[in-house]
Amino acid sequence: MGSALLGDIPFIDPEEYDRRRQAGWEHQLIDVREPYEVEICGMGGHHIPMGEILDRLHEIQRDIPVVVHCRAGNRSIAVVQALTSRHGFDNLIDLRGGVMAFKDQVDGTMNCD
Repeated sequence: MGSALLGDIPFIDPEEYDRRRQAGWEHQLIDVREPYEVEICGMGGHHIPMGEILDRLHEIQRDIPVVVHCRAGNRSIAVVQALTSRHGFDNLIDLRGGVMAFKDQVDGTMNCD
């Protein structure tokens, strides 16, 4: 799949994610940042703030890969780890480095500051 393991957390690098996305990869992208962060810059996808994840589990697909991201990776790693270990998800992938890494490595036109 082009992803690797970070400890026991599956992740995908921004460049690999972008290649797959541009090739039409079927997946769900979930942004776990706060609403004000998404307003500053975003990658599209489905927005579920980290604090609302447990109440909105039904919005997370289980039949296709789900890429989870935040600003720099800490929150998305925590979400992937918790949902995998406690809620039986086996299709979650952390976007390594979050939206900031995507900006730095893929799309320098994003204004996320």
